Amino acid sequence: MSGGRAVRVAGAAAVLAVALAGCTWPGDEQVPDATPEPLPAVQTSAGSDVAVVDQADAAEAAAAASAAFFASSPVAVLAGPELDDQVAAASIAVALGVPMLLGDAAADAAVSTGAPESEPTGTPDATADAGAPATPADAEFDRLGATWAVTVGAAAPAGEVTTIDVDPTETSAAAEALGIALEAAPVDGDPLDAVAALDPGGTVLLAEPGTPASPAPTATDDADADAQPALPEVTRAAPLDTTTLVAIDDDAQLVAVANARASGASVALLPPDDPRLLASGAVIEQLAAAGGPVVLAGGAFAEQESLEWQVRSARTGEQLPGGGQLLFPEHMLVLEYGLPGEPVLGILGEQGLEESIARAEGLAAAYEPLTDRTVLPGFEIITTVASGSPTDDGDFSSEPDAEGLRPWVEAAGEAGLYVVLDLQPGRDTFPTQLAQYESLLEYPWVGLALDPEWRLEPDQRHLVNIGQVEAAEVNDVIDELARICDEHDLPPKLLILHQFRLDMILNRDDVDTTRPEVTVLIHADGQGSQPAKQATWRTLHQNAPEGVFWGWKNFIDEDAPMLTPEQTMQQVDPVPDLVSYQ
Repeated sequence: MSGGRAVRVAGAAAVLAVALAGCTWPGDEQVPDATPEPLPAVQTSAGSDVAVVDQADAAEAAAAASAAFFASSPVAVLAGPELDDQVAAASIAVALGVPMLLGDAAADAAVSTGAPESEPTGTPDATADAGAPATPADAEFDRLGATWAVTVGAAAPAGEVTTIDVDPTETSAAAEALGIALEAAPVDGDPLDAVAALDPGGTVLLAEPGTPASPAPTATDDADADAQPALPEVTRAAPLDTTTLVAIDDDAQLVAVANARASGASVALLPPDDPRLLASGAVIEQLAAAGGPVVLAGGAFAEQESLEWQVRSARTGEQLPGGGQLLFPEHMLVLEYGLPGEPVLGILGEQGLEESIARAEGLAAAYEPLTDRTVLPGFEIITTVASGSPTDDGDFSSEPDAEGLRPWVEAAGEAGLYVVLDLQPGRDTFPTQLAQYESLLEYPWVGLALDPEWRLEPDQRHLVNIGQVEAAEVNDVIDELARICDEHDLPPKLLILHQFRLDMILNRDDVDTTRPEVTVLIHADGQGSQPAKQATWRTLHQNAPEGVFWGWKNFIDEDAPMLTPEQTMQQVDPVPDLVSYQ
């Protein structure tokens, strides 16, 4: 499946492959059975089970939300513009198991202020379809095949629809007209939370109770002519209990939440100031448990890329310690750097596997009291090793088999460590070497580091020349990591770019930091005196690509002196997202 944007619920002619709810009304000849059908939708990926409702117009969004959860229904609830009416209408829709829509205020106003019949109305708009419904709600009534409307503070819909107008403060009258038990429950707190908490088929009417209703007229009363029709019994469709609505926690999404709960789908809410699906451990847990189609509601999703991949990644249930699938800024990473079995290349090679895991955990533990972030230990494993002399293939880089590193990668993952594979490609390219270790990158806890110092041109040699890489090659790596995440439903990959001179990454401002599948971090890995290291740190921050995170390296033997964890957090400004030890 491609990593393109998810289906946008609108009203065009592609197919969203989800099991949609409908309402059946057996025994009533006036209303046909509602058989679930594919949802009309605009989409970019055939067979997608991820839909987005992000229309700016409230009535259009309400109709799209109805379409996302209902193939058809003999009844729909229509609410007016007042929030209290919408909350009450939402509880009625959930109780009945039918869609909820919003009346179009502009259309209502046009009806009430239209030109007198004796005055000419002008030439009709040549682009208008005289037979088209006047409002989004009217169009959705047509699509649903609804012939009954329950209105709460709204004008009756157009067309041949039998309307029952409900005053939510008259609980007993509403219950009698709708043929269901209802008990008024004043909203205490956030209205959206109250609607999200409703039980499908329940008896809660979210409204302040008013004056008790008058007794219903009898069959012999003269009032029969003025009495409202009684709604025939509605048979609920099978609940969409594997479907989830993820909505922005804002009253504008109340109708979407009502339609989800009416259909039996579950609801997860994201804060408006942080609508990142993969940042929420609770949402990831909920999507993994449900395992079915997902509808995303809210304008915050309009510009997000790779929503289908985000949902598939969330449904794996994989989470980092502390929750979520995003490393930064929620977490701080502390890495032990080196090559197993080679102590001269870093502290990771100074001891065996189990001892290395314990050492990494100890390095990370020293930072826990110094930050509010969740601190993660990890390995940065030198995977391909720069050589001072030509290797067998002439690229000045040794490339061990991936299987030799697999025990370290798997043991680290089982212990809760993050692993970064470090590439020193010599005269080879980073994408070429990445391909040799793709099987290791298919683990959700494995990222990648590029070390341009060891990326040579054909006439260069290590320790004679300091290597460099073009941003275009870095972007090729980013594309490959995004592909791996998309193909294997993996959480975002960390990509570390080592740098201690500006010319090590040419055209650095062209590095693509917009891919949600890849988290880009620039790692200042120069060694020496602290004033020199601080100067490098400040220089690297100048004109850096927007959206990158930052890493700092402490050299145990080469720094003069090496900073303690306390000094690292106090003296390195801004505070790094990652600290490694070599």
